Amino acid sequence: MGGDGLVATGDDAGLVSRIASMPKAELHLHLDGSVTVERAIWLARTRGVEAPATAADMAAVLVAPSIGTDQATLLRAFDLPIALLQDAEALELVTADLVAAKAADGVRYVEIRWGPLLHVRRGLALADGIAAVCAGADRGMAAAAAAGNAIEVRLICTALRSHEPGANVILAESASRFRDRGLTGWDLAGPEATYPDPLLHARAFAAARAGGLRITLHAGEWGGAAQVRRALALDPERIAHGPGAADDPGLMAELIARGVCLDLCPTSNLQAGITRTPADHPLARLHRAGVPVTLSTDDLTVSNLALSEEYRRAVTILGLTLNELWAIDRRALDVAFADDHTLRRLRGEFDRWAAESGVGASD
Repeated sequence: MGGDGLVATGDDAGLVSRIASMPKAELHLHLDGSVTVERAIWLARTRGVEAPATAADMAAVLVAPSIGTDQATLLRAFDLPIALLQDAEALELVTADLVAAKAADGVRYVEIRWGPLLHVRRGLALADGIAAVCAGADRGMAAAAAAGNAIEVRLICTALRSHEPGANVILAESASRFRDRGLTGWDLAGPEATYPDPLLHARAFAAARAGGLRITLHAGEWGGAAQVRRALALDPERIAHGPGAADDPGLMAELIARGVCLDLCPTSNLQAGITRTPADHPLARLHRAGVPVTLSTDDLTVSNLALSEEYRRAVTILGLTLNELWAIDRRALDVAFADDHTLRRLRGEFDRWAAESGVGASD
């Protein structure tokens, strides 16, 4: 167990303060799931999109139920945000908003993922949409630095399981041209139950690799451990979700041996019906078994959740010690899709905090 063994059973002020001061890294975060209520109202009004006009009504549409039934139900919460994000200005503004929100929560490194092909329905050129998100990330980083909350942002291009394989090849080739703008990763997401086989998009993964993008993909929001095994056929560095791996000791051993990290999101998994109660999530069990894991929110708005709160829940509900939480947070910098120079600097910052706070001193 962790050195100070701190496990809070309630709303522990000391724990909240420690987490607030902790430099945090988040690797699993969707742009279209993170449109704020205020920005959504403004976008709907200025774009002529039919949508709720009050904050309460908009929140009822954008925030998914806290306990869900399946992945398909959760994905419905993305319908309105995608409709609102169909031009370059909207994409840039929402990206900058998200970077600012994360920086204010003490996140020092974040990877934001989005599906560019979802945002071309009104004629936006694919390259222009990608450029807009890159510009928004730059804008957000500059504003955060000016506010004293420096943050590093990298971007992950997400292909959809439901899209034509050929279109995803073109997407991978287009995304690779933005590596110098901070787009460093490639992902596959979407409805697993309807499109369970990620190998249908093997050519797109090959194109992404050829273009220098690093590989992750969503797996296990449906289908449990079997879907995580399927994902391994594409030789990813990381898997988004995959909590069902905890039910298969052989799969856990393979993840450990291959060094494949699970980017876990307990609150979102509850919303998707993967887990049935808040305490059911296997994050602690996977970590203690030696499976590489990180901890993220998945979505700022759909899950109505800051990373600090997800961290607090990991201690108070899932039973992690503060040292275990820190180890998971710090691991993110070892599997992040960023350059070595940036990661060395961030590791130094994170390690200084740990030394000064006394967290992680022993296991």
